[in-house]
Amino acid sequence: MSNLVEDNPAKHRFEILVDDALAGFTAYLARGEVLVFTHTEVDPAFQNMGVGGALIRGTLDEVRARGGRVVPQCPFVAAYIDKHPEYADLVAVYP
Repeated sequence: MSNLVEDNPAKHRFEILVDDALAGFTAYLARGEVLVFTHTEVDPAFQNMGVGGALIRGTLDEVRARGGRVVPQCPFVAAYIDKHPEYADLVAVYP
């Protein structure tokens, strides 16, 4: 199973493709260099396979590579960052 995480700016979300099928996405609102993550969804056919974690890891790696920051309003993104403190430095304080 090969995973690919890519930004889809037209839909304001990062998507994860598993074997060329859309397996999930995490939606965001762009506020300059800060992305406010609002919702994450994984297709039921791909749940409990680590797809959600791979999606968030790939998303956060991409944000870091761009020099951006995140606001994890989505509980799934927030929980992932709590469990993986190596990404805590990406969290922006945003009113």
